[in-house]
Amino acid sequence: MTINRRDLLGYGAAALGAATLGLPRAAKAADDLTIAYNVNLPSWDPTTGPSAVNPTIQGLYQSVFDQFIPQKPDLSFTPGLLTEWGWNDDRTKVMMTVRDGVKWHDGSPFTAEDVVWSLQRAGDEKTGNPIQFVWKNVANFKIDGNKITGDVVQFDPVYFKWMSFLTGYIMPKAYYEKVGPDGFEKAPIGTGPYMVDKFERNAFLRLKANPNYWGTKPAFENVTIKFVTDAASRVAEIESGSSQVTLEIPYEEYDRLIAKDGLAGSINNVSDIGMIFFNDMLDKNVRQAAVMAVDKGLLVKRLLRGYGQPISTLETPEYAAFDASIKVEHNPEKAKELLAASGYSPKKPVKFTIQTTKGFKPKDYEMIQAIVGMWRKVGIEAKIEVYEIAKHYELRAADKLAPAAFYNWGNAIGDPTTSTGFAMYGPSPHSVWDSKDLVDMINPLWGEKDEAKRIAGWKAVDKYIAEQAYVLPLMQYAQPIVHSKKVNVVQHVSGALLPALMTPA
Repeated sequence: MTINRRDLLGYGAAALGAATLGLPRAAKAADDLTIAYNVNLPSWDPTTGPSAVNPTIQGLYQSVFDQFIPQKPDLSFTPGLLTEWGWNDDRTKVMMTVRDGVKWHDGSPFTAEDVVWSLQRAGDEKTGNPIQFVWKNVANFKIDGNKITGDVVQFDPVYFKWMSFLTGYIMPKAYYEKVGPDGFEKAPIGTGPYMVDKFERNAFLRLKANPNYWGTKPAFENVTIKFVTDAASRVAEIESGSSQVTLEIPYEEYDRLIAKDGLAGSINNVSDIGMIFFNDMLDKNVRQAAVMAVDKGLLVKRLLRGYGQPISTLETPEYAAFDASIKVEHNPEKAKELLAASGYSPKKPVKFTIQTTKGFKPKDYEMIQAIVGMWRKVGIEAKIEVYEIAKHYELRAADKLAPAAFYNWGNAIGDPTTSTGFAMYGPSPHSVWDSKDLVDMINPLWGEKDEAKRIAGWKAVDKYIAEQAYVLPLMQYAQPIVHSKKVNVVQHVSGALLPALMTPA
């Protein structure tokens, strides 16, 4: 066999490293599956810390844990550990029915007490749940068999939707209290389709099918997930046969790979938005110029090979508050005029730093390079700083991001509170922009009981944000997944890559 330099580099980063770790070069049996994943897993608690709000690792969490209310691949809600849920007529109480006969991975019974404990823990600010401000809105839970009721402290129209989203996982009360947080990190258990067999941080995760799973038993008995953060190495993994599935690779590599014998793929729009946060230190003219100078259509056409959809708000067509009438023009000449009004020009540019990941999303770094080039032509000189996605969450929570920072915002439940709301509401730990005008517009919408009025209110907020250029939305992502033709992969619109949905071809 002849190996060229490119192949050798790929093998060195992927296959050879796998051999060193004792991982299989390829699946050894029909019921074994190996996946090259694009991000590491920082923590095994899906409800606390910065990693809990990272949409990219939710597929790993959903393999081991169950959410209160799961979503089908098309994002429709379906019964799970909660078989029924809802409000009373005046929205002062919540009611839930818990599935019977479910077991935790250690064989102990799952009960309504686990549900209540998980909700109370999530709503306690001491536990460090990043979405605590949602979970605290219901309290005084009461259990009657498999029925749960709770008192609404403050009405939140998306309370139940959050049960399908970030931090919406049920944790094992007795086990967690027995082993504590450190013990849980060493040996996590859930009720999900897979159990943790072995975990090497920054290297790999080995999963084993849960024989007592309450739902459809996974088709693959053993799943190895390699953490391969370099896109070129993920390409090498799938091309060499070391992995049977990978995702988030450059689109030109996607097109090349699916043309090869033995490989196939899917590339569908997902509920994920590429965007650039602006810090409130930038003045309005600079922000508006920065938005108008970017040719989003060209970025999608040239860098993303036409995959994805340019957008002008933090809502995609699948979201409840999407408004197609909101458009921001690409107008470099107008951008120059705006910058001139603030004393800037190509010869005397405004200068600031823009932060970005590199290889986390397809062409993320290259896209920022192209944007910086577009900005330079109108009078903006931006210095690129590369960081890991975990660093982004750390800096964002501390409000220490650069004046501009690239990010991909996931919103699997499609509600405006979880896109525009948390991304743009100053007091939110997930927001960068902070100004009283926007806070005052958003505040009444958090608890609005009239659904039509609530959605109309969010559309007005989106229009105002676009006019003020408080953020730079770029595009809705199309997620590339490449896999062996021996594996059937069901793509989930949330962007979560779920081994439980994969079957032998």
